[in-house]
Amino acid sequence: MKWLSGAAGISLVAALLVGNGGVASGTSPREASDRPGPVPAALVPPAGNVPSAVYLARGVQVYQCTGGAWTFAEPAATLTGLGRAGLRTAVHFRGPSWESTRDGSLVEARAVASSPVTGSIPELLLEATRNRGEGDFGAVTYLQRLATSGGAAPPGACADGATTGVPYRAEYRLFVAS
Repeated sequence: MKWLSGAAGISLVAALLVGNGGVASGTSPREASDRPGPVPAALVPPAGNVPSAVYLARGVQVYQCTGGAWTFAEPAATLTGLGRAGLRTAVHFRGPSWESTRDGSLVEARAVASSPVTGSIPELLLEATRNRGEGDFGAVTYLQRLATSGGAAPPGACADGATTGVPYRAEYRLFVAS
């Protein structure tokens, strides 16, 4: 397949995002069509929120050993995405927070719903609690973490104070108020 560049490529990607409910076909770690069924109802944002971008995350879920058991500490991931304005990159870190590497805009969010994924971190619906800036993340109201792969806490006991990063991949869908 020949890649489209410039305005034609961006227009095609934007059309795919808008026409496919915010999912650019063929871009997720596990394609959206490979998900085990539709997005669970609990993970769908309330009416009045529309898709604005899709980011693919690759990173680690960091765990710390406390009392002989692994407990979640923070995510550390890089994201590459396609939105209505074209290719974007971001970082995902403690908070949880997502920050654009292009414009410094940021969204912090809290999980409001969860759906388990065997052998992986759960899929989530997150609601924005704070926004900064007017760029890529400045108006985000909700995020979905879907198509998760990996990232679950290591099994077994551990030595107090130890930390480990467990590789994961996910698809983050961003929503804004319509």
